[in-house]
Formats: sequence, structure tokens, C-alpha cells
Amino acid sequence: MKILERAVYVGPSLYAHFPVIRLRLDLGALEAWPTSRLGPEFVAGLLTALPGLHEHGCSYGEPGGFVRRMTEDEGTWLGHVLEHVAIELQNVAGIKVTFGKTRGAGPVGVYDVVYEYEHRDEGLEAGEFALRLLASLLPAECRPEGMVPSDWHFEDERDAYIRFAQRRALGPSTASLVHAAEERGIPWTRLNSYSLVQLGHGKYQQRIQATVTGRTPHIAVELASDKEETNKLLAALGLPVPHQELVQSGDEAVRAARRVGYPVVVKPYNGNHGRGIAIHLMTEDEVRAAFTVAQTISRSVIVESYVAGDDHRLLVVDGVLVAATRRTPGHVIGNGAATVAELVAEVNADPRRGIGHAKVLTRIELDAQAERMLAGRGYTFESVVPAGEVVPLRSTANLSTGGTATDVTDIIHPDNVEMAVRAIRAVGLDVGGVDFLTTDISKSYKTLGGGICEVNAAPGFRMHSAPSEGTPRDVAGPVIDMLFPKGTPAVVPIAAITGTNGKTTTSRMLAHICQMAGFTPGQTSTDGVYVNGQRTVEGDMTGPMATRMVLGDPSVDIAVLEVARGGLLRAGMGTRYVDVGAVLNVREDHLGLKGIDTLDQLAEVKRIVVEVARDTAVLNADDELVLKMASYTDSKHLCYVTMNPAHELVREHIRAGGRACALEAGVNGEMITLYDRGAHIPLLWTHLIPATLEGRALHNVQNAMFAAVMAFSLGIKLDSIRQGLRTFDTTFFQAPGRMNVYSGHPFRVIMDYGHNAHAVSAVVDVAQRLDVRGRRLVVVSAPGDRRDEDVVAIANAVAGHFDHYVCRRDDSLRGRDGDEVPRMLMRGLVAAGVDPSQITEIPEEEEATAHVLRMARDGDLVLIFADALQRSWDQITNFRADGSEPMPRSTGEFAVVTPAPVRRQERVPLEGATLVRDERGVRLARESDD
Repeated sequence: MKILERAVYVGPSLYAHFPVIRLRLDLGALEAWPTSRLGPEFVAGLLTALPGLHEHGCSYGEPGGFVRRMTEDEGTWLGHVLEHVAIELQNVAGIKVTFGKTRGAGPVGVYDVVYEYEHRDEGLEAGEFALRLLASLLPAECRPEGMVPSDWHFEDERDAYIRFAQRRALGPSTASLVHAAEERGIPWTRLNSYSLVQLGHGKYQQRIQATVTGRTPHIAVELASDKEETNKLLAALGLPVPHQELVQSGDEAVRAARRVGYPVVVKPYNGNHGRGIAIHLMTEDEVRAAFTVAQTISRSVIVESYVAGDDHRLLVVDGVLVAATRRTPGHVIGNGAATVAELVAEVNADPRRGIGHAKVLTRIELDAQAERMLAGRGYTFESVVPAGEVVPLRSTANLSTGGTATDVTDIIHPDNVEMAVRAIRAVGLDVGGVDFLTTDISKSYKTLGGGICEVNAAPGFRMHSAPSEGTPRDVAGPVIDMLFPKGTPAVVPIAAITGTNGKTTTSRMLAHICQMAGFTPGQTSTDGVYVNGQRTVEGDMTGPMATRMVLGDPSVDIAVLEVARGGLLRAGMGTRYVDVGAVLNVREDHLGLKGIDTLDQLAEVKRIVVEVARDTAVLNADDELVLKMASYTDSKHLCYVTMNPAHELVREHIRAGGRACALEAGVNGEMITLYDRGAHIPLLWTHLIPATLEGRALHNVQNAMFAAVMAFSLGIKLDSIRQGLRTFDTTFFQAPGRMNVYSGHPFRVIMDYGHNAHAVSAVVDVAQRLDVRGRRLVVVSAPGDRRDEDVVAIANAVAGHFDHYVCRRDDSLRGRDGDEVPRMLMRGLVAAGVDPSQITEIPEEEEATAHVLRMARDGDLVLIFADALQRSWDQITNFRADGSEPMPRSTGEFAVVTPAPVRRQERVPLEGATLVRDERGVRLARESDD
């Protein structure tokens, strides 16, 4: 039994629309050992270790369902058990996850185990820990060797895992803010391994670090951290504070205690969480000892007068007191029979207590501080405490050290409320906690007395949101409402585009339209991340990391995401939802990679983008596989794009008031037309869009249609859409590698990144529509990781259309032998009827490009399918026929001719109808077609 592969999906994927982990598990010989054969001892041992498994419903959908599955006659297999154990281990560590599923992954005994996670490292470790636990419970005859250490103890491993998870998990205060944001539909992103979190997107984002917000003034935090200055400031306003002095030595501490007057409190100058604080000190020796402890935390130490009373935390958010809590230090109550150690064990047995912040309360530790507190009363850990005596084990009431909290919000006196609000305003905090000592919080400090001992710039929320006693308070909600007042945006509009071909050009078109409309778009693409048209990161940036870059940029106010198959399969999408999602097409490319072997499987991957579209799903009605995706989206609007004005399905959709974009013929050419809620909106003639080469580059006509209707769905005005399309061209600057035309030589050059048969055919079609006086030359290649039939399909796409062919390979062989790809292309061309004398094999891309440029003569057309785009474009533009002086630049442009129409039809049977495919697209067959 071993894990073959681990995959962490940060967002929507094939498995779920939220973060999950996939483990590919090989059971090996344990495939023959389902739980029914492992026996009741295995099940009992598992339930003893993790009793929470009793609550797992599994496929039965009710508590006990999973146990029922394990104990049925057939039982269940260990991959399924691993899924539930990984989930429950996270639950034990305080991570609330529930989802999981396990499916066979091909070979016998190999399974994909999928389960939900909140935090990557804890989720992965849960899978590893689950594997060890299962191995430890297996009968000796089937237990894999070396999987379980000889000194392995589940309880120790469990506690270590909980501590591991707590060290990496968001703290309870940060987690409560994140959950409050989620309840309001505000997305969040963890920015480091601690508590720095981004709420919202782009220009609307806010940041928090624990309970400090991006709006918290730095000077206020500094002031709150300076206990001496805070004390002086509050005293100057007439607020109740104890007298205190700042000291740097034990002798100074003793002298200060005499001046302040015993009893006193000694605490670090800038400590937190109650660390290093000693209270009610009555002697010089106690003061010296307390000073030594406090100085381990802070070089300077405060000595202040002791104020009798209970410790209360008063929480103020945006000038309003939202919660008040009385805190009690960790303690035990004697019963006259049990030792202190036994009493602590009894207290820790409370199911509400856990390690760190895993539960509402924290376990009390018998450590050096507890030992000192006991010694002050003449006790040790083994002492028997008289019945009814309360024995404090901590000097402060922090929950993190075992204290308890009682909500007193409903009984706090209005004077005390006003005092707390004034104190926080005086310091200048937007979120702050006042530590106030009083014997009765329901009485005014003006009559009963009391004192503010501290103001906290990052107050903890756990004591308020999950008190030991009293009413839990929503204290995180007011913070989120302060950061995002009602009616203000928290997110930017998001558009996502996927498909086999055209997604890069379409995303660039849409981003350009957004710029023309006055937005600052963030765009991801195969060659980098762009912000407002400027590339900020270079490389293939179509995965979730690039998405987070864009959504994290504080200047971005709209996001345009190119989403590729590889990123979806590797890590999922980088956002839980999109406003507008589009699928352009599904063609044969990348098949045979990462478990995707068929077009139907590829369509399932591409479909994720429209599955998570909230407002509009835009689908290519001329692609059967894309058309079927309409059943998988819950978006408010379904929008079809068709180049066939007679598309019957789209026509009925329009008549029903649906949204669509169609290509319609007119006297002046072809018009991109929008339909929405019964409105007919002529948008733009295709010949006015530079990227379409006067309407003849049909693939770019379709790309423009998608960009237009996506912009319309994002709420961009029609004039801005028209301006964007009319000013977008296919220059290398604006669309590198997408049908870039160079006319600076006596011959013309087109460079394109087409790397599958469908994309290559589209560009070849454009080349055939151009009037060329000389020859047509082509440099062709195919990625090495494509199937043999895909390489041959590329050869077939160019065969018969050119006078000479140069076959090369990419720089990256991707598993192929050095010259394997160009030779396959050559064989494919010959098989398609190309004379071998018209074919040249030059494996290296630079040499192949140089060769075809040297071959070219005046009036020729050179089509180069490039891989290294910048290098190839530089090579084209810098080419000199004689190797030295620039060649004269031609000022002419291509003349565009329209070839005689060739109507070819392909009939595709559909359920209840027949789909007719021709050069105009796809439509449902009419009776007259029979």
C-alpha cells in the first residue's frame, strides 16, 4: 500500500468546486483485503482511535453510514477508508471538512482518493497520517513492512498532528474574520503562512493580519504596544488607570514597587497573551523574581499598582462596543481527595478543551508557571487540595493558557461601555480591546472603581465568539462590515476563457476592450500576466497562481483569465467562481496526457469554466461538445455564439429572449450581431476589425464574437466594445504569435503559434485566401508530447497548400527522439501526396526559419509556425538577405481574394435530431435537408 501521486487542487477542478487533495493510492496485495476480510478487530480499532467516524454518513447520508459500509458483508476497500480517516483527522485538529470520494483509477487496486482540505500542508499530512494509522491496525499477515515505526503510538502521533495543524492553521480570530467574509460572499486569500489575509479582489481588496486591519493606523498600534505611553495618555483624559513605572533592573523594580505601593503587578513592557505577567506581589523577593521572568520577554519592565477585581475584556469595533467578557485564569477546585495533577487531568477531560486553538477551551498545562503558582500556596502537583478551595494555576486569564470566558455583554454598565469606547478612540484604533479590572462590571467605574490595565491593538476574538459560558457574539461580522460597508464592492468582475484554440487571442481582445472602456484589466495568458496592457510576469501564466496574481493586484478593477487544460488538471482554477465563463471549442490536442485520452474527457475538463460561471456562460453553438455543456451550468444567463445565422437551436433561444451572438450576412459584408431579451443589436461589420484581415480570417471573426458578447455580459457599453474591436490588430506587440504579419521584406511573412491540426488549418485557410504573386512556403512542426496521429494530422492540414515545406521540431523534445517529429511530418506529407522534393528536414527551429527566409523571393508568402515566439519574430524582422544591410521594405499589403465557395457538409446524429456541419458552422438539420 503506497501513494503513487499527490495533487493539491486550490479551486474548481474535475473533482469538486472547492479545494481538494487527490492521492493516487496503490493497494497492492491489500486489494484482496476489504474491511469484511480484515475483520471486526480492524474496524473496532479504527473506531477506538477515531470515534468521530461514527458520525460519517457516507453514501447512506446519515450518521453511522460509513460504519455500516465497513461492516456489510462485502465491506469496503482501504482506499475508501483512507478517505474518511483523512477527513476525520482534520476534524480532530479543528478543521471542519466533510467532502470526499474514492474512485478506481484504471489498474486493479489503484484508486484516486479525493478529500476536502482547508490548508495544504495539514491536508497532505492528514493523508500520510491516515496511511500510517491504517497500516498499524492491519493484521500481521498483511501489514506492509516498514510503514509503521516500532515505537509508534497513535495518541502521540495524533497530538503531534494537532500541534502541527495548529501551528499552520489560521488562528481563531483570523478564522472567524475569514468565515464572516465568506458568509457575505467575500473571497479571501492567505498571503503568508501566518495571519496575513487578503479579503476581496483587486482595487477593492482589504487586508487583515489577525485582528489588525489595513485601516488600523500604524501610530495607534505603536501606541497600544507602548504600555507606559498608553497609561499616560488615558490618565491625561481622566480614564481610570493604575499608577505604573518603567524599569530596567531588579533594583529599580523594587524601588518602583515601594513608590507605587504594594501589592503590585510586574509585566513586560511589550508582551502579549499574558506571558510574563505576575500579579498581587507583596514582597521585594517576589518583585525581583517576577522582574527576571518579565525581562526574558522584554528588556524594559512595568511595575504598576494592583487593582483588585475580575479581568474583563471589552471589545470595541469602529467606535462601538460589540462584546464584553469576564475572564477567569486556569484553575482547579479541590475535592479533598484528588491531587492537583489528578484535578487538572479531570479538567482537561472536558471535551471542550483541546490543544492550542483546536477547540473552544485550551488544556491546562502543568508547567513551570503552574508550579510557581502552587508554591505560593504551599502546594505541589501531588498535593491534595481541600474540598471547595479554588487554586489558580495561571496568573492571567488568557484562554490560550487554559482560562475560561463568560460573556457579560448584556449586563455591562453604560458608563463602562463609554469608558471603553473613549479609550479605544484615544489610542486611535479601529479594532481594539480594553482590559478592565473591576469587581462588578454591571456597576459604574465612577462609583465602584476599577482600572484599565491594557489596551490591545490585536484583540483575540475566541473568548467572544465561543465563550465558556453565556451568549456567543458575532464580533467578526462588524469588522467585515466596517471594511466593506453596505453597497460597496469587494470583488472585481471576472471573465474566464478556455478552449483548445483561440483563447489567447480572445482574452487579449477582451482585455483590450476593457481598457478602451476605462478599466484597468488584469489578464492571464500563455505568455505572461498583463496589467493594463503591460506585461508584469513572463511565461505560461494560465494556472491558478497567475489568477491570484491578477486578483491580488491593487490596481486591477476587472480580470480576464485565460484558463488552460494543464492548469485545470494540475491544480484547478484559482478562483471559486467567475462572472462570465466561455468555452470556445474542443479539438484534438493534448490527448493522451494526464489521463485525458478522449475528446469527451477533454470537454469535461474545459466545462469547469462554465460550471462555475455565476452570471453568464458563453458557449460555441457550432461545436457539438461545447453545445452539450449548457446542461452543466447554473449561470443566470446562457449565451450562444454561432457563425451560422440559420442555427435552429440558437434561433429558438433568441425567440425565447435568450442572449446570443450571431454572424449575419448583409449588403456590406457580415455583421456581428448581439441578441438579448428580444433586442436585436447590430454591433460591427467584420471587415472593420483589423484582426480579421477584412473579415477573411474566420477564426478571428469568431474570437471577436466571443470577446464582444463577453464584454456585453460584463456590462461594457456597446461603443466601447466597437472601439476595442476596431483598434485591436494582430501585430506582434498586441498579439504575439497570433497570425503576426511582417511586410518589411520583398516577400511577406506570417508567424503563428498554431500547434494542433485545427489551429494550423485555420491559419492555412487564411493563407489560401490571400493573393500571392509568388510561391507559398511553410515551416511546420508539432509538439513532441502529442500523439502520433496528432502529428500526422498537422501534416495533413498543410499538405497540398504550399510550394515548399520545411519540417522542424521544437526546442523541447517532450519525450521524443531528436529528429522524430520532423521525420513523422515528412512521412505524413508524402503520404498526403506531397512530392518529397518539396520537403526539407531541418530539425532546429532557428536554422529552419533562416533557411526558409533565405529561400523566399520577391512576392512569396512565408508561413512560419513558431515555438520560441520572441526569438523567431526577432529573426524574421532582423533578417538580411546578404547578412549585412537591411533589405528594402515593401509598402504594399496583401490583396484579399474570396475563393469560390465550396459547400461541404458533415452530418452528426444527435439525440432526437441531426446536426449538419458545413463551412458556415453547425446547425440542426431541417426537413428540407433530407
